[in-house]
Amino acid sequence: MPIPRPLAPRRRVPHVLAAVAAAALLAGCTGSTEPAAKAASGPGPSVIAPGRPGEEAETLTAEEAERRRPDDSPNSADFTYIEMMIEHHGQALEMTRLVPGRVHSKRVRSLADRIEAGQKPEIGAMKAWLKNNGGPRGKGHDHDAMAGMATPRQLERLAEADGEEFDRLFLKLMTTHHAGAVSMATDVLGAGNNVQVEEMADDVIATQSTEIDRMRDML
Repeated sequence: MPIPRPLAPRRRVPHVLAAVAAAALLAGCTGSTEPAAKAASGPGPSVIAPGRPGEEAETLTAEEAERRRPDDSPNSADFTYIEMMIEHHGQALEMTRLVPGRVHSKRVRSLADRIEAGQKPEIGAMKAWLKNNGGPRGKGHDHDAMAGMATPRQLERLAEADGEEFDRLFLKLMTTHHAGAVSMATDVLGAGNNVQVEEMADDVIATQSTEIDRMRDML
């Protein structure tokens, strides 16, 4: 069965939050101490908040803009995604560790090196996110519930393969694995609430979609 092509990443940008950041930058670049003193004693710099299509922009105080910032507190979908993706990435690294001594193609070796170099830091970032947000919420996740995961038997076959046979099996399993990660990342964009998780999911979609195309060309 052909593997479906992953969806393109999308990103939601809170326009009021961007306006607050711009106002803070302008306030910090003031060349005179007198305006700075006035800003300290007054209600703060005003912020231009772009309106929705067909609506005029609003002028807000910094305090008003801050109150309008969207609540991006992590929800259960954010925690589930991060916890599952840590394990998902872990299996990808398990497969790349089999490459030395078995691989035939230099292109496959180079691809495996890129996957390992990219996913190790991503695991670190996701673990840090969990720590900063109160730790894991779940009690483990079902292996079969994670899209694209290789079965124990498939991993055994990969460990037993060598040369060109290893290359073909590695590319086949990793393409399916990446497609599963893209599917999980796409799901959390719709169900999650945390901006940082959204950014990590966007990165997974962009990076692994590109690698899927490369692997398909190599099969």
